[in-house]
Amino acid sequence: MGFLPCDDDGSAVGIDLGTTYSCVAVWRRGRVEVIPNDQGNLATPSCVAFTYWRFIGDAALNQAAMNPLNTIFDAKRLIGRRFSDVSVQGDIKLWPFKVASGKDDRPMIVVQYRGEEEFSAEEISAMVLFKMKETAEAFLDKTVEKAVITVPVYFNDSQRQATMDAGAIAGLDVLRIINEPTAAAAAYGLDKVVGSSDKKKKVLIFDLGGGTLDVSVLNIDPGVDIDMGIFEVKATAGDTHLGGEDFNGRMVKHLVREFLRKYKRPEIRGDQRALRRLRTACEKAKRMLSSTAQTTIEIDSLHGGVDFYATVSRAKFEELNMDLFRRCMDTVDKCLRDADVDKSSVDDVVLVGGSTRIPKVRSLLQDLFHGKALCTSVNPDEAVAHGAAVQASIITGGADVDELRDVLLLDVTPLSLGVETQGVYMTVLIPRNTTIPVRKKDNFTTCSDNQTTALIKVYEGEGERTKDNNLLGQFRLSGIPPAPSGMPKIKITYDIDANCVLKVTAKDKTTGRSNSITITSDKGRLSKEEIERMVKKAEKYKAEDEEEMKKAEGYVTP
Repeated sequence: MGFLPCDDDGSAVGIDLGTTYSCVAVWRRGRVEVIPNDQGNLATPSCVAFTYWRFIGDAALNQAAMNPLNTIFDAKRLIGRRFSDVSVQGDIKLWPFKVASGKDDRPMIVVQYRGEEEFSAEEISAMVLFKMKETAEAFLDKTVEKAVITVPVYFNDSQRQATMDAGAIAGLDVLRIINEPTAAAAAYGLDKVVGSSDKKKKVLIFDLGGGTLDVSVLNIDPGVDIDMGIFEVKATAGDTHLGGEDFNGRMVKHLVREFLRKYKRPEIRGDQRALRRLRTACEKAKRMLSSTAQTTIEIDSLHGGVDFYATVSRAKFEELNMDLFRRCMDTVDKCLRDADVDKSSVDDVVLVGGSTRIPKVRSLLQDLFHGKALCTSVNPDEAVAHGAAVQASIITGGADVDELRDVLLLDVTPLSLGVETQGVYMTVLIPRNTTIPVRKKDNFTTCSDNQTTALIKVYEGEGERTKDNNLLGQFRLSGIPPAPSGMPKIKITYDIDANCVLKVTAKDKTTGRSNSITITSDKGRLSKEEIERMVKKAEKYKAEDEEEMKKAEGYVTP
């Protein structure tokens, strides 16, 4: 039996950057290996804590109850968003840590760390990514510089770009950002495109994690005749604010109400340490309720010296969250409608994400598909990182042809893309769920007499009015010959390449003048200078952490 060369092993990793937990995997020795962290766990909490020290992952989560104001979690719910966003304002009311408005309406997380410090969501996510990078380097015993990172399918352009920035701050060359359900489909379908079978499959990926829901319908074609497996996404749907954290939140509210009824102490609502302990207990109870009909929550001296004891049944948990579970099923219906696929024609319903272990979610999904058995062959916690590692290996050529079939992922635009017309309306050029790469053209005209310039505003979203959508960028086309409104002809072209880079060009047909904008780093993205500053800041903190660790080791050395 021979040995495989190890020079290229682990040259690029796949990272599932989750709301609550993150996971890293690598293609090595002919298969995907999910990498355990320094605690031996395959999933690392997406959590960063600040005391005199800085903790990331399990260490941060373990001290959360003692240090709730400086323990940061759910950074993914802030990344690429504005402080004024409704969802951000709603989350701030639930988080124990402080979030303030920064430059360009960017949310900044405020912590007490060697004096007061402000961190952007990109920096917190970069710390988690750096932890994943360190985990991979310790496992592979070599430097890891390249990664494929996954994001929820409904992340908009700003959120995707912000995730790339987080990777850059962590010292990673982000090869590609791919959608989580597409990565999960690659994990599920890898063995389906190996061998002589040429059976095509229609698959629905249901990915319900800690903070987001993603649903995708795909066609998997083994491509025996061309020696290339094809994963074609037909439609996607999702909710960037629906997951296990929301189910925990419902339980916390219920138990706070129980505490108030029993002990008449309303001040618990402002006791962040008590609420953090309660949230941790609810997380454990939720997991227990996936395998038992009832569980108990016992917390010594929860608030004001009161020992809190409560019993929660599975039925009560389901009642508290039923509207959220229904929202999950509505998203599945929407995805099937967009794909124009009948439920009966779906070959497999694949469960991904820890929250798919909830029995009620499974039973509702099974009922939706008329009692069809659900596919549980992939590990729900590891599938996304597994697929990202496969994609990383294909991009870098890190796997031998005999080990890994060439796979083509044909993804779609999750949101409609268009331009603003008449100052308020969204005119769609590329509808959502259009396969990329794609090019679309359309003709426009002026809306005022003798108009010589046109401001082209590029938007993404499903709202009829642009105020309900996300502005990606804008540019001005000048030099239009004066003419009555409706006479000039302006051709607008949308080009999206395989990396989801959008280029919009406007051309005046009369004069031949044109102007364009390439949307790769626009609204909400950090500048190169800001990224460099944050990289230096991250390196400084790493050096300080290492220095403090050496001092601590000196104290305990006999």
